[in-house]
Amino acid sequence: MRFSREERLKKIVEILEKSKEPVSGTTLAEELGVSRQIVVQDIAYLRSKGYNIQSTPRGYVMFEKRKGVRKLVAVKHGVEDIAEELMTVVRKGGRVVDVIVEHPVYGEIRGMIDVSNEDEVLKFLNLMRASKTEPLLVLSGGVHLHTIEAPDEGTLDEIVEELRKKGFLIEE
Repeated sequence: MRFSREERLKKIVEILEKSKEPVSGTTLAEELGVSRQIVVQDIAYLRSKGYNIQSTPRGYVMFEKRKGVRKLVAVKHGVEDIAEELMTVVRKGGRVVDVIVEHPVYGEIRGMIDVSNEDEVLKFLNLMRASKTEPLLVLSGGVHLHTIEAPDEGTLDEIVEELRKKGFLIEE
């Protein structure tokens, strides 16, 4: 079925709103009968119109207005501790939204992580291994920031405390 551009844009929004998991650009392209590049252009257009669509390692996600609370935490650890750090957050009921590092040339570099349960953490780690890429923390000697999201302040405090106990948190 051929969609007009307007129909295609509506369909992308509909698919992303209904999906509980990230949707890959390839999946969208196949479903809409267009190239992956057309999907990338459509996503850029929708973002310019105010849709909160994020690109994650597993595909596109449309976020509603934020629920709960967020905090930016500064952490430091090696590559070998990524799984433990992410699992700590999700096991306490939180979500790791992103990772941010400071680069001497490019400034701030942000990567979307978007994990909120153990299965998503494992998928993220497997994707990183399969792609044979280095995590962003290698660019900054292990120092990085995460946006952590939790349903309430109490849960967020518990997450931060657990990161502190495990020695991940950078404190003054």
